[in-house]
Amino acid sequence: MNYTEMYQAKLTTAAEAVKLVKSGDWVDYGWCCNHPVELDKALAARKDELFDVKVRGGVTMWMPEICKADDAGDHFTWNSWHCSGIDRKIIGKGMGFFGPMRYSELPRFYRDGNVNVDVAMLQVTPMDSHGNFNFGLSASHLGDMLSRAKKIVVEVNQNLPWVFGLTGTEINIKDVDFVVEGENPAVAALGAGAPPTDVDKKVAEMIVKEIPNGACLQLGIGGMPNTVGSLIAQSDLKDLGVHTEMYVDGFVDMAMAGKLSGKNKSLDKGRQVYAFAAGSQKLYDYIKYNPDVMAAPVDYTNDVHVISQLDNFISINNAIDMDLFGQVNAESAGVKHISGTGGQLDFVMGAYLSKGGKSFICMSSTVTGKDGSVKSRIVPTLTNGSIATDPRSSIHYIVTEYGMVNLKGTSTWERAEALISIAHPDFRDELIANAEKMHIWRKSNKR
Repeated sequence: MNYTEMYQAKLTTAAEAVKLVKSGDWVDYGWCCNHPVELDKALAARKDELFDVKVRGGVTMWMPEICKADDAGDHFTWNSWHCSGIDRKIIGKGMGFFGPMRYSELPRFYRDGNVNVDVAMLQVTPMDSHGNFNFGLSASHLGDMLSRAKKIVVEVNQNLPWVFGLTGTEINIKDVDFVVEGENPAVAALGAGAPPTDVDKKVAEMIVKEIPNGACLQLGIGGMPNTVGSLIAQSDLKDLGVHTEMYVDGFVDMAMAGKLSGKNKSLDKGRQVYAFAAGSQKLYDYIKYNPDVMAAPVDYTNDVHVISQLDNFISINNAIDMDLFGQVNAESAGVKHISGTGGQLDFVMGAYLSKGGKSFICMSSTVTGKDGSVKSRIVPTLTNGSIATDPRSSIHYIVTEYGMVNLKGTSTWERAEALISIAHPDFRDELIANAEKMHIWRKSNKR
């Protein structure tokens, strides 16, 4: 089979390729850094001749062209599997919506036919000598999504790094309908965010002390997990492993500091495993053709049963707020959507089931609003409309700058006492009063 001839036969322009899309279609852009660029521009150019085109994406790194026009919502509807700041802006514009899920289930949505894909279009690496295109930056659910698609268009970007991976991280030219060669934009970078605060550092220091040599790590998105990664890179810890949903710069820093050998992993020994990656150019250069790194579909990386087989699994994630019953909200501020369940619940459960495993939910004790008001992140009950990302029955360790508590095996009054003890002192009396009203406070509790 001559792959080069097949490639040339399927090579076309973005303007021609997007003619596959019809009004009423479901179009899938894939995930994160693999969202299309040239194809998105060409589809946006067809706006006035299309209506009711429903587009899926997730962890969106830049504003899609189809969402920019003032009347874009009259023609396109954006559907995000997990929200970034860009996704929130699209939702705020009135043309975007969120798809609730545990991220580990996403590939099955496609396999089971729960979702329809008329046209799939995504960025991929250049084709190799075997006719394969790689999308290892976002293994995620893309293999199953493409198997469901009626038409497939790949947009080649020479700057995307080729990453070794499990089945579900490549597609062959014979399974592609059209190939488009884009302008090879730089891979979208995920900002490092603000420098770590004193609160971030205090929380991170407490968590790092709980991590043994040879542990296997998962870091969530956000300042505190990133600060933990930085401290690990500077610590005396050794022979750590990686099995994570999202691969970020912190893991590269650990690897460069000689902290990651993965030699104690019972699965994928020596390999740093992830479902999708986003970060700086340093990260993209590090994972390119690196045999120490392995991309894998998210129903493998986030599978509770897989996670539980990795001894001393350490899961570190953020929260927006939590209540005195132990319910954790990591995805909304009331009815205002922020992110999504993602893999947090899977890793919270998997880490606890791991031999020696620990799950940490970390957050600052307070948050300051745009109006300057300071509010406690530990609240009596979750705000109306807020999502219970992690049920109270699944929580292990909670950490703020005021301490760390383990909620496993605790009754309602013990939880209230423990959580109030790590709340900001200015809010403790009010929290105690609310706990008394809710009958989860004993008279003999500490005050």
